[in-house]
Amino acid sequence: MKVILLQDVKTLGKKGDVVNVNDGYARNFLLPKKAAVEATQEAMKALKHEQRTQEKKEQEILDQASQLGNELKDKKIVIAVKAGEGGRLFGSVTTKDIADAIASQLKQKIDRKKIVLDEPIRELGTHQIPIKLHANVTTQLIVQVIEA
Repeated sequence: MKVILLQDVKTLGKKGDVVNVNDGYARNFLLPKKAAVEATQEAMKALKHEQRTQEKKEQEILDQASQLGNELKDKKIVIAVKAGEGGRLFGSVTTKDIADAIASQLKQKIDRKKIVLDEPIRELGTHQIPIKLHANVTTQLIVQVIEA
């Protein structure tokens, strides 16, 4: 019996896959648990429509991320912090500080989790910071840390 999986099933496949299973397995396990539906013509049409809709959403998200990446590419933000001798900061500049600076200076709201910072910035100077806006879109931002 052909079924369309409504959720991931370890031994069969992922959500949306069309698989061939034994009739008993489908009737006694997959269908009652609503893990699958029988692969009728209507169900196949609905699946194709859902996949197209999902692809459009993903493309829209990718386009928005690309547009934001182009706007932020090589932009410069300035963060003023207290520093001691030798350019060492009292404290550090974190992803939250960078996200707040982007929001105030560039008028763009970015989730701080998208800012890739191996460790907080602890020195004055100019730093190249990668921002991962999407799985396929990464841009560079210049962060200049100055003494307040």
